[in-house]
Amino acid sequence: MGTDNIIEIEIDESERLLIKPETEKFPMIYRSASEVHWDNNKNCLYSPKPREWSYLDWYKHIVSLIVTDCNCRLLITESTEWINVPEDLKIEIKEFKN
Repeated sequence: MGTDNIIEIEIDESERLLIKPETEKFPMIYRSASEVHWDNNKNCLYSPKPREWSYLDWYKHIVSLIVTDCNCRLLITESTEWINVPEDLKIEIKEFKN
């Protein structure tokens, strides 16, 4: 199984959760029919605006989906940049081990 560092986690102006890997690209992830998509312009995975699921649920879903469907583990590092992510959510995400 491959690994890639997450260089950025963001909640954007549309209230989507974005996860930006350092090198890997996942343009075909939409085929999983999981509501996870790839933004070619920003080179990141993203969720829809949360409805029933929390941002933490979406984070878990995205990184788990990449493990099962793409055989790649996405890793948070000390240099991961956090944009518009509340501190409590940041802590919860860091505590999750996929």
